[in-house]
Amino acid sequence: MKKIQILGMGCSKCNKLAALTEEAARSLGIEFQLEKVTKINDIMKFGVIVTPALVVDGQVKVAGGLPSVEQLKEMLK
Repeated sequence: MKKIQILGMGCSKCNKLAALTEEAARSLGIEFQLEKVTKINDIMKFGVIVTPALVVDGQVKVAGGLPSVEQLKEMLK
């Protein structure tokens, strides 16, 4: 099971990244756990300065942008 974390304070881009990531994971048939990390101190522990950010199994995959579903699929593989 993949651990997917969305880092952000709950802005519209953060919510959009969560929705796109969930769509990508479901289309790949991946078992996953999605967690939203909203506390600034917790976000900073990942070394992320700009949000939204995507973390998969502890690795930051993207920060400060909204990748496409196809790009997200590649990040989740």
